Amino acid sequence: MIVIWVALLAIHQGYTLIPVTKVQLGEPATLLCDLPKTVYRRRVDWYKQSPGDTLQRIWTVKDSAAPAFAPEFNNSKWDVKYDKNLSKLTILRTRQEDEGMYHCGFTAWLQDTKWTATYLLVKGNTQRTSNYSVVQEKIAPPGGSVTLHCSLLSNFDDKTCSGGLSMFWFREGSNPSHPSIIYTDGNRHHKCGNSSATQQSCVYQFNKSISSSEEGTYYCAVATCGKILFGKGTKLQIGMILFIKINHDI
Repeated sequence: MIVIWVALLAIHQGYTLIPVTKVQLGEPATLLCDLPKTVYRRRVDWYKQSPGDTLQRIWTVKDSAAPAFAPEFNNSKWDVKYDKNLSKLTILRTRQEDEGMYHCGFTAWLQDTKWTATYLLVKGNTQRTSNYSVVQEKIAPPGGSVTLHCSLLSNFDDKTCSGGLSMFWFREGSNPSHPSIIYTDGNRHHKCGNSSATQQSCVYQFNKSISSSEEGTYYCAVATCGKILFGKGTKLQIGMILFIKINHDI
């Protein structure tokens, strides 16, 4: 299992480090959650969030009750360790569908929940790195409904990786106490075509009605072939148009 850190201009002012844990298909994966020190009553929750889905609760512990798994996660595949300083979530044998964002929520009495998140990237045995790039842009003027496009460019000689791809969006939010991540199922709103003699382009569309409270920078990210590729961001602000493109990966 390999843990890397991805620098994003997101969530807070300046750079925020998003941990990405890479694991080979079938191997165990352990995700860590540091817990603040407090003398008050507290609660710890682990959640999973797949692209296109809402948060699914995996496990909960309260000071006044025994730890408990949610019914759909209550099997021998999962293990959680917990003490006053740290919680560890372990997937004993990873499958492709385990890929996604995992959130740890810590709530102390009369305090807001503190969130941390880790993206788990599952690499299949037959997956290989492909020559992909992401182009992100806004195609409608600000105000009202805005459409964001995230284009995934690939060479014709690249073959589809096992497990396909996942597309999702980050947003620089104004509330730092909640994960600023917006997920969308790109497979539901995409079209592919030839962008040049040697490249194919698949466009993933994200429609959003933007109010003043939702202004900020939106980031497209695509997970495929054992890699995560990020767009540099599209800034949405009432009365302002800005296009930003990227061509890099990690």
